[in-house]
Amino acid sequence: MSLELKNVSKAFVGKQAVDNISLRLDKPGVYGLLGTNGAGKTTTIRMLLGIIKKDSGVITWRGKTVDRKSVNFGYLPEERGVYPKTKIFDQLMYFAELKGMKKQEAQKAINKWAKELKVEEYLDMPAEKLSKGNQQKIQFMTAIIHNPELVVLDEPFSGLDPVNTEILKNIIIDLVKNGKYVIMSAHQMSTIEEFCSDILILNKGKTVLQGNLKEIKETYPANRVEIDVDKNIDRYIKEFDLEVKNETNYNYIIKIKEEEKAHQLLNQLIKDEIKVNKFEIKKPTLNDIFIEKVGE
Repeated sequence: MSLELKNVSKAFVGKQAVDNISLRLDKPGVYGLLGTNGAGKTTTIRMLLGIIKKDSGVITWRGKTVDRKSVNFGYLPEERGVYPKTKIFDQLMYFAELKGMKKQEAQKAINKWAKELKVEEYLDMPAEKLSKGNQQKIQFMTAIIHNPELVVLDEPFSGLDPVNTEILKNIIIDLVKNGKYVIMSAHQMSTIEEFCSDILILNKGKTVLQGNLKEIKETYPANRVEIDVDKNIDRYIKEFDLEVKNETNYNYIIKIKEEEKAHQLLNQLIKDEIKVNKFEIKKPTLNDIFIEKVGE
């Protein structure tokens, strides 16, 4: 066991921001911390990193109480911040030395990550000359440049285009392969599903759902079927009293309450010699589950 929060709470001026939450990270990987705005995610992150004090509970890293001296962590906050008038290289060197790196070691790390993140050409430029996406990549560099054991990423893909999103995704995958523990908070549920084996959903400071994502999804019945065909099948869908959630180029996402109806539809299509390219019964997405738990 490496990171544990046990019965942790925090209040601000009478408002309970985090209410008795617990979580554990037992092995390297990406842990999803989810919730609506104001649910308590950022407060939780700041407590586990020792940035603010908890009111009660226990937070340990490798069995020792967490404080800012005992945990080698990297933190990408949701609030972005670079010094606009300062050259990128100078900023990165400053943060690297702040984390205890020697100049030569820091320079080597800056060059390595600049190449991986494709920002080499910007190192001698002031931050204000960079796009928001490239500024975000620079801030990501400050979070990982010192090779931290624990990395906390708050909305890491916000504002990135698909190419840069892919670059960042590959780096996060490599971090896990290299034994890093990553906590990720994001509003893009598809991203969390892609990365996270375990999740915790907060609502108004309380835990409303927690555990292994695959196991959580197994407790839910299938709620839709995807069918890809070569022609319009609206009349069949109407005949079986089903509802189309989305349709694009004869690729149908259809709501179902029971799997039997979906199989009946498939059998009828085959009987009428309609070519079916894809038929897949699907469990609820994390987005569906999230809305069910905190949608109110």
